[in-house]
Order: sequence, then structure tokens, then C-alpha cells
Amino acid sequence: MQVQDTPEEWRVVATDTPFTGNKTSVRTDDVVMPDGSVVRRDYQVHPGSVAVVALDEQDRVVLLKQYRHPVRQKLWEIPAGLLDVPGENPLHAAQRELYEEAHVKAEDWRVLTDVYTTPGGCDEAVRIFLARDLSEAEGERFEVAEEEADMELARVPLADLVRGVLAGELHNNCLVVGVLSLMAARTGDGLDALRPAEAPWPARPFEA
Repeated sequence: MQVQDTPEEWRVVATDTPFTGNKTSVRTDDVVMPDGSVVRRDYQVHPGSVAVVALDEQDRVVLLKQYRHPVRQKLWEIPAGLLDVPGENPLHAAQRELYEEAHVKAEDWRVLTDVYTTPGGCDEAVRIFLARDLSEAEGERFEVAEEEADMELARVPLADLVRGVLAGELHNNCLVVGVLSLMAARTGDGLDALRPAEAPWPARPFEA
């Protein structure tokens, strides 16, 4: 048996958007179930995101610590950001986020994994990249504001992050998935076997 997600779309007989925010919205769909009944499903409509596991030559990962108001915590995270422009190339967005949040550039990019963060209530899709051969970006640092103005930056050994994830000390979705995927790739076919940075992404199609 091949274990693989498959595209499928059940019929929607009515839809409404009761809330529209700055970047996301809430949609209500009336969906026809297999037995013919109709149920209402509310979910967040999200443009999609990218995130970057930036790994340096000392086997450390570039992290930032940022306040997240919904969970009332400061979380250690990997650089990440929204796909602000429909159809935006996710690699270009990831390179931009790594520069803006960490003032770092990378020469080697691979797709680490693709995930839906909370598919029961949100259509957000995230592509997590692995970036290697790091160096300091040229020019002035990107000017940050709001929550980002209070960010802390650090480089933390990968082994320490794995321990922190399994100990329940680190909770950011992209960090957890990215770090454990990186370890799995290493013990599997190796990092050079990862998908190329421009690999197709059906969840968020893009121009090359």
C-alpha cells in the first residue's frame, strides 16, 4: 500500500466569508458529506508560508525568539514568513525572510518538507527549506517593527534542539517539524537526496 495524500474536493453548496482580516479571513462552507447530508465547516483562509532551517558549518541552526500573542509566550522559531503575493516563488520568499529576520544568506537550498499546519481548521500550507553554506548578508540590516523589534537571535546546536523538542521545551510548529525532518533526512538517504529548492508545490502553485 502506498501511503500518500491525494487531492479530493467534496461539493460545496453554499459559502460565506463572515470575517476578512489584513492577511487572512474566515470562510464558512456548507459541504455535502458522503451520505448526502450537508454540514457547515468554518476555517481560516491563509495565503501560505515559508520557513527556513538555516544550518551553519558548526551544525548550529539560526533561531529567533519572538512574542506570539495568541499563546502568550515567547517562542524560539526558525525564520519564516507569509507568501504575501499570490503565486510568489516560495524560494524567493524564503531567501527574503532569512535576510530580513537574520541578515543571513545561503548558497545551498533544498526543500526539507511541506506541511499543512492545522488542516482541520485552516488551509495554511508551509514549505520548509534547508539552507546551507551560510554567510552574513551584505548591506544594512532590515528595519523591524512591532513584535519583531523585540526579537532575539541565536545559533543553537541541532542536537540541543532535538533534545528540546522531545522534552516539550520547544513548541513552534515549523521549528519542530523542520528540526526532526532534518534529523530524519540525515539518517535516511542524506541531505543531498532532498528535493531541489524549486520542486513543485501543488498546495501553493508558483512561477519558477
